[in-house]
Amino acid sequence: MVARIIPVEPFDLVIFGGTGDLARRKIFPGLYRRLADGQMPPEARLIGAARSDSDDAEFRALISAALEEFLPAENLRPEIVAQFLEMLSYVKIDALGEGGWPELKGKMREGVVHAFYFSVAPSLFGPIAERLKERGIADGQARIVVEKPFGHDLASAKALNASLAAHFDETQIYRIDHYLGKETVQNLMAVRFGNMLFEPLWNSQYVDHIQITVAETVGVGGRGEYYDRIGAMRDMVQNHLLQLVCLIAMEPPARYDHDAVRDEKLKVIRALDPMEPDDIVRGQYAAGPGGPSYLEDVGDPRSRTESFLAMRLEVSNWRWAGTPFYVRTGKRLKARASEIAIVFKDAPHSIFDVPRGRHSNILSIRLQPNEGMQLGVTIKEPGPGGMRLIDVPLDMTFAEALGDDHDAIPDAYERLIMDVIRGNQTLFMRGDEVEAAWAWTDPVIAGWEARGHIPSPYDQGSSGPDDALMLLHRDGRRWREIRP
Repeated sequence: MVARIIPVEPFDLVIFGGTGDLARRKIFPGLYRRLADGQMPPEARLIGAARSDSDDAEFRALISAALEEFLPAENLRPEIVAQFLEMLSYVKIDALGEGGWPELKGKMREGVVHAFYFSVAPSLFGPIAERLKERGIADGQARIVVEKPFGHDLASAKALNASLAAHFDETQIYRIDHYLGKETVQNLMAVRFGNMLFEPLWNSQYVDHIQITVAETVGVGGRGEYYDRIGAMRDMVQNHLLQLVCLIAMEPPARYDHDAVRDEKLKVIRALDPMEPDDIVRGQYAAGPGGPSYLEDVGDPRSRTESFLAMRLEVSNWRWAGTPFYVRTGKRLKARASEIAIVFKDAPHSIFDVPRGRHSNILSIRLQPNEGMQLGVTIKEPGPGGMRLIDVPLDMTFAEALGDDHDAIPDAYERLIMDVIRGNQTLFMRGDEVEAAWAWTDPVIAGWEARGHIPSPYDQGSSGPDDALMLLHRDGRRWREIRP
C-alpha cells in the first residue's frame, strides 16, 4: 500500500528560536522528511530567526548536524539533504527590540503562504506578534504557530490569548499540541465516525469505563527547576490528556471541519464535573536504582509538586453519565507507554459458565510505542473438551498492517506543520477551548493547595502510588498493566 502524498503550495516558514532544541530535534528533521516524501515543494523557504550571531552558512551547518543526529542514516539522501539546506537562511533578530526585523521583512516573498512558528518562551509571543504586524511582515492571511504552555492558569491564558488576538485573528492562530498530530489519535476519530460498528456502542449503555495512561520511564532530569513550577497536572493533564478525553467523549460533528470538531470538544470540557478530593491521587517518585528521587532532582526537599497524577473524571452529559474516565500520567514508571482503553460492559446475560466482571471486549488504542489498535474478543478455545472460552486480540499494529509504508507515516510535528500551511486548524486548540480547560483545571489545583496535600512517594519502575490502585479498586475495577 502506497501512501498518497499531497504537496502543499509554496511557502515561507519563519522559525523563531530556530537554533533551539525543539527546532533542531523536531521541526527541521520533520520538514526534511516532508521534502524527501515529496510533500514539501522545492520552492519552499525556511528562515531561522534567533538572537545568536550567525549567518546562512553557519545555520545550514547547524541544521545539517541536527539531521545527522536526529534522523536515521538511511533516511539521509545526499541530494535531498543538499536541496533542503539550500532552502535555509538565517536572520539574527531581537524579539524585544528593533534589530533584525527589516532584514526579516526583506526575506519574505510575495504570492506564497507566510507562516511563523513561535518556538520561544510564551513571554515573547506577544512582542513577536506585535512586531510582525506593525512592521508589515505578516498580513491578514499569515499564520502563526505557538507552542505550549498556553498559560499557567486561566488568568495567564486569557492574557496570552488577548496579546495574540490584538494582532491576529483567531483563524490565523495555531496552538500546537503534538499529541493531536499522532496517527493513532487521528485514527480514533476515523474508528468512531467512519465505522458503524463502534458508534452505536460508544456510550454509557455499553461502555463500562475508559482508561487513559501516559507513562514515562524518565525523571524530570535537567528540567527539574522548570518542572517543579508546573507538575503533571499542568504539563500533561490540562492539555494532552484532556484533549484525549475530548476526542473520546465528543459528539459526532456535522462535518470534518476545524470549527465543527472544536465546538464538540469544547462541549466535553464544559461538561466535566468538578473534582472531588477522593478522586485525585498525586505522587512523587522516590530514590531508586534508576536515579535520585523527585525531591533530589528538583533540589527542593519540601516540594509538593506532583510527578504522578491519577484522576477519576465524570462527563455529565446524555452520552456519558455514569461512565467514569480514569486518567493517569507519571514519570519514572515501569514502562514508556501511552494507551487509551475503551472497556465495554459484559453481556447482560451469559449462557456460559464464566465469572461476571471479566470485561473481555476492550478496544485498546496504542499511542506509543508501536502505534496501533487492538480489540479483545471472546472465542471458543480450539479442540475437544467442551465449551471453553478464551480471549484473543484482533490486532492492527500499524507497523504490521502497513508494512514498509509505516516508516513513511509522518511524525506529529510534520503533520501539524503541513496542516498550518494548508490552513487546516482541525488539530489545533482554539482560544476558548484553552480557557475552558484552565477554568476546569484551576479549581482542582487550588483545592489540593488549600488542603496542603503532600504527594505520596512511589517506587521507581512501579505503576505509581498504591492509592492510585485504590482509585479503581473501590469501584470494582483495576488498571490495565503498563506494558512497553
